[in-house]
Amino acid sequence: MSMNNLKMWFLSTMFSLSLYSQQKENTDNVFKIVNPDYKLSPYTGMTKKHWKDAGLYLLEGAFSYIHNLDDPMKFPKQPGKSYPQDEGRVPTEKLEGLSRTLFIASPLLKENPNLVINNIKVADYYRHQFSKLVDPKSPSYITPRAKNGGPSQNLVEYGAIAMSLLTNPEVLWKPLPQEQKDALAKSMLSYGDGPTVSSNWKFFNIFVLSFFKEQGYTVNEKLLEEYLQKCLNDYRGDGWYNDSPAYDYYSMWGFQLYGALWSEYFGNKYYPEYAEKFRSNFRDLNSNYPSMFSQNGEMIMFGRSISYRIASIAAFPFMGLENDPAVNNGWLRRISSGVLKQFLENPDFMKDNVPTLGFYGAFEPAVQVYSCRGSVYWMGKAFLGLLLPDNNPFWTAKENEGDWENKFKKENVYNNFLNGSKILITDYPNIGASEIRAWCHEKKKDDWQGFRSTENYNRLSYNSAFLWQADGSNGEVAMNYVFKNAKQEWEPLRLFTFKKFEDDVYYRNAVLETNEHIQMNLADIPLANGILRIDKNSSSDAVSMRLGHYALPKIDGEIKTTTKNIDGKIVTIIDNGKYQLAMIPLLGWEKTEVVACKDLHPESEISKVIDVTANFNPNDKKVNIYATLMLWKKSGEKWKNKELMPLKIQEQKNGTISVEFNNGVKKLIDFKNE
Repeated sequence: MSMNNLKMWFLSTMFSLSLYSQQKENTDNVFKIVNPDYKLSPYTGMTKKHWKDAGLYLLEGAFSYIHNLDDPMKFPKQPGKSYPQDEGRVPTEKLEGLSRTLFIASPLLKENPNLVINNIKVADYYRHQFSKLVDPKSPSYITPRAKNGGPSQNLVEYGAIAMSLLTNPEVLWKPLPQEQKDALAKSMLSYGDGPTVSSNWKFFNIFVLSFFKEQGYTVNEKLLEEYLQKCLNDYRGDGWYNDSPAYDYYSMWGFQLYGALWSEYFGNKYYPEYAEKFRSNFRDLNSNYPSMFSQNGEMIMFGRSISYRIASIAAFPFMGLENDPAVNNGWLRRISSGVLKQFLENPDFMKDNVPTLGFYGAFEPAVQVYSCRGSVYWMGKAFLGLLLPDNNPFWTAKENEGDWENKFKKENVYNNFLNGSKILITDYPNIGASEIRAWCHEKKKDDWQGFRSTENYNRLSYNSAFLWQADGSNGEVAMNYVFKNAKQEWEPLRLFTFKKFEDDVYYRNAVLETNEHIQMNLADIPLANGILRIDKNSSSDAVSMRLGHYALPKIDGEIKTTTKNIDGKIVTIIDNGKYQLAMIPLLGWEKTEVVACKDLHPESEISKVIDVTANFNPNDKKVNIYATLMLWKKSGEKWKNKELMPLKIQEQKNGTISVEFNNGVKKLIDFKNE
């Protein structure tokens, strides 16, 4: 062997060993369910004991950075836009790590006040850290809010600490010296008794004010009631609160969890009328929120702060307090344990013993500037369910699949439209997937934090089986339109206006932010195996346009592409070994492309998406309807011709398009009033 070949062999061997050890480290670090109970939990094997194990697993990762009581909950920064970008934000970064890991620690401490992790007495650690928050000589010191100071991240984290204090005062509060209690009250109330943000943030003031009222301190009760009423004013029915202006998981892990928690631990006693309203609103979520999760109990990647992941299920355990026979606690726990497994069993979830900022692994397009590495422990709110006693129905009910086994039938599609929020939740029994369509109307130029105008919200729909993919600079797009704007950049739609939901058709209008002359009338029709889009281009300017299907990540082998010709229409299919996606342009489109993408997908470095393209000309009145079938199947299942071409389209006059399906069902797509 020559010297060069020897060097190459050595380097490749070392690289392979390094890669193997990295994979082994990832695999070794994955949460494992010990002694699963498939009698009580036939789908996940998880009981309350395994939830405690999961909480301990996350907490042990965090405490691997704690070697003495003075060490802060500060973790390795993930490269990118997350904070801190300068030393000035470090105290808040430490406060986030402290307050959010406490969501997990507190319920465990309530049952075992003597818990020890990494040779550290956990209760002693948090109580010691509280003292540092009010010690001006400490690097973790939190400066009280100035008299005319506004709301800040410190308010959020103090609100989080107040939640833990309210639910576990015996361990976290009562042992503190009176001097320290008074100092904490002064510091925390400086934020709680002050301005807030018109969103779920109002609850952080509410929890601070409520806890200190419970402890006998004088608080601003007028402000407390004002914020309670404002929270209730954000309610839009069917379990959904508006988070000013978005609908997303904050509607649930924010408003709904906090309302239920506040009512149980404070409101029922002091403000029973407000508590009853929150509890009534809480009960409403049971009618639709569970169907936003897949049959396997997987959550949809949708909205900002998605790296909080399992916080999406945080409200479900508290349904067990309602003693309502209409609540299927076995299904709610099946969903909740499924979401825990979705992330804790994924080898990319943890890095450096801490969850990544992303969805599975690190994913920069899903990160917001207000997050630091410790922010991810907001997911710890899922473990507040451990506060419920062992005999609560949430823990004792046998797991089942709820509507997936009782209501949803194969070869059908199920739409649940919520009129107050204009949200559409759709369930697809053929692949066990859930989907959501919701608000997005934010200009990029006004989006100073850079998230409400992005892919976190501006996709045409979000699906549990197909995670959203970021847009590429070369026109790569998944589940949205992009248009070539005046700067010759591909610009996505983000200014959507809901119009109506009629005859199982979801209508929206959209306008391009940088050119109001580019306008679309959109109609989504969910089918058993996908979506039929019938969209009208109402633009008065010529424009190049693209529309993307969902994207598929590369899992093991290559993503295969096949094409077919059925009834003169070209069918393009991609298959990644788990799912197949098919796209069939029916009207308007000129070309179909399979686009390879790099570093745009949250599950894999390499992904592919099928796009259709066209050059729109407003003078050609015959070509303004763009009809597209976007279909899916599990990999390995064969497509029947009638599945790939399940309908006939007949365009009619006066802004209506007639669709006749092979099973005889007819639909009239009506853009007349759009």
